[in-house]
Amino acid sequence: MQVAVVTFDGFNELDSFIASALINRCRKDGLEAFITTPVPVVTSMNGVEVTGQRPMGFVTEADVVLIGSGVKTRDVVADDRMLAMLPLDPSRQLIGSQCSGALVLARLGLLGRMPACTDMTSRPYVEACDVTVLDAPFYAEGNIATAGGCLASQYLAAWVITRMLGEDAARAAVGYAAPVGEVQETVERVMGTVHAGEVALR
Repeated sequence: MQVAVVTFDGFNELDSFIASALINRCRKDGLEAFITTPVPVVTSMNGVEVTGQRPMGFVTEADVVLIGSGVKTRDVVADDRMLAMLPLDPSRQLIGSQCSGALVLARLGLLGRMPACTDMTSRPYVEACDVTVLDAPFYAEGNIATAGGCLASQYLAAWVITRMLGEDAARAAVGYAAPVGEVQETVERVMGTVHAGEVALR
């Protein structure tokens, strides 16, 4: 089971790395995340250079595709060549977006009439795509999920792990990363948020 964490130039480190790190806690169970980039090396919004683990073509074979955010997302959605590199299929893939990644899903026509979560800076641009933006950190319908706020990437990761391996695996991954002395409350908060956001699966 493979996860493509799509990471563009100008990416937000928290968005890509938290999700991939949490998911990779489940590598021994067969679930593995890879930083997936359109060029061999991308530079974060804070100047951190990262070599992609997989090229963009990997998104077609991945079981899960997570679209990360960054300061250049509006450039991405204005580039038809870049969007053409994302032939996503929610009928066979889990698809998620982090913050401004919702703008990518909107431009790809994947959100339809479903509302979405995003960050405050990206909100007006997502709304300009006729998408209702929720004042919430996480929302999912079927195989599509969106998260808003950098640290909401933990919810996106927990959703992926739950859907692919079950809730026990998600609880274990979140618990491993939780602050010492706050493990139980962190696990319950994260899983509670994921369950509350999965309205279409109740």
